Amino acid sequence: MSTLRMVVISDTHGRHDGWRVPDGDVLVHAGDLTSHGTLAQVRAAADFLRALPHSHKVVIAGNHDFAFESANDEARAAFRGLTYLQDESALVAGVRFYGSPWQPEFYDWAFNLARGPALAEKWAAIPDDTEVLVTHGPPLGHGDAVARPGGERVGCADLLARIGEVRPAVHCFGHIHEGAGITQADGTFFVNASICDLRYRTCLPPRVLDRVDGRWSVVV
Repeated sequence: MSTLRMVVISDTHGRHDGWRVPDGDVLVHAGDLTSHGTLAQVRAAADFLRALPHSHKVVIAGNHDFAFESANDEARAAFRGLTYLQDESALVAGVRFYGSPWQPEFYDWAFNLARGPALAEKWAAIPDDTEVLVTHGPPLGHGDAVARPGGERVGCADLLARIGEVRPAVHCFGHIHEGAGITQADGTFFVNASICDLRYRTCLPPRVLDRVDGRWSVVV
């Protein structure tokens, strides 16, 4: 029997103390590692991830992680030894991952693109053989309802459309703190793994999934 445990976190915003990361084989961080994206904060986040016992760490940037946009070489160097993905794929523990930091335009944060062709072009690059997709922002309709009157959904329709073509087993993301949780549709688990709530308190749980003989299930 082949078993793999994947632990997913996102939106930690430099808050590395006071909460526990569950054990597992692969740790995924879906972006917003920092609060303001300085190189010093990026290095602190890398140190935090390296200190965790997981054999493999897959990481992307988020809209707070400016250094990966403005000083990419230096930021990536800080993550040496970790699997940092920026519109890239990697085979990790026998699983094909693809990671991308982009999301629909949101004020003047990092990795913003206008909805429509610009984002659709990014999502078109997701390989058809992707088993675990990691983006910072959510797709439309999954973990994307914001805490404002009416609970508007702000996820990306073009990302959802590409997921419908690729059909990854798992899609990991964050960005919308109040959307944390797991849903499932059309054979894909959608995992909003935000750790911080709207007040940036680290009170939301990491998400854990198991892959047993190629089949994924939710543990937490």
